[in-house]
Amino acid sequence: MKKALLLVNLGTPDNPTYLSVFKYLRQFLMDGRVININPFLRFLLVNLIICPTRSFSSTKVYKEVWDKNTGSPLLHNTTKLSEKLGNKLEDFDVYYAMRYQNPSIESVINSILEKNPDEIVVLPLFPHYASATTGSVYQEISRIVSKKWVVPNIRFINQFYDNEKFIDAWVDKASKFNINSYDKVIFSYHGIPNSHVDNVYPDSLCSDHNCESEVTDENKFCYKATTYETTKILASRLNLSSDKYQVTFQSRLTNKWLTPFTDEVLESLPKNGNKNVLVFSPAFTADCLETIIEIGDEYKELFLEAGGEKLDYVESLNYSDLWADAIIDIIK
Repeated sequence: MKKALLLVNLGTPDNPTYLSVFKYLRQFLMDGRVININPFLRFLLVNLIICPTRSFSSTKVYKEVWDKNTGSPLLHNTTKLSEKLGNKLEDFDVYYAMRYQNPSIESVINSILEKNPDEIVVLPLFPHYASATTGSVYQEISRIVSKKWVVPNIRFINQFYDNEKFIDAWVDKASKFNINSYDKVIFSYHGIPNSHVDNVYPDSLCSDHNCESEVTDENKFCYKATTYETTKILASRLNLSSDKYQVTFQSRLTNKWLTPFTDEVLESLPKNGNKNVLVFSPAFTADCLETIIEIGDEYKELFLEAGGEKLDYVESLNYSDLWADAIIDIIK
């Protein structure tokens, strides 16, 4: 069989300029799965309030992480991962796309279909299902292929938060640090609105389920439940006692997002004698703005100003051999 593997990441501006960042943010935030409010209100909020103001600050930050040779770190890491998988997989043609901006999913799907494959395996590079990430990728691919006369078999992988080799790849990254030398280990996940996890449950709210303790048939697609499960698995593999680590959520737009907030937790830790901290971000499989700048720069500064002494960050999986091996295990 002729098979294609399509890796999909979130996206990045084409350049670290105001117009490119504005264009990226507008496409991202106009997605109804990202900001799920009345379309007209979303249009006003995004185009008249968020993008005009946020694009200035975001442009400055993108300039900090932009490499003159490789460009966007997210795009670079995804490209290198795709190349590595292309060398490891003999029975797949490997492609990558971004949900927002370039290379677009539509352009890459068109390139794949030109080769007339029997099957396309789509792997959004988000370990935990969320409507705003994996769900949005699925919707976009459905929109594109629904217009095609010929549609091959499409296999969609919607989460892999507990895959053993995925965990192995993170444990390998952690091996570069002496875990026992830290007072606290923080597992910081990208936040989402509370309404997004509440929408998982037809007749109840996320708070009505035991999402911090276990994954059940009812909450198996709840982002909060699966992030806590990844944390428990990693903590077990790293021999961390329950008082040694904490789950937090970063990158919030409002206070009606999943709590506790990473920045607030980090600011509070030195007061309780936790002055040496290690931070994981297992929701990000590739280093990007949220890891390099938000954690490695902004949150670190907050922590040190609050009396902390050392904050180290475990780099993302990026294009490590173990991460490539995990993807092969996931798709097969």
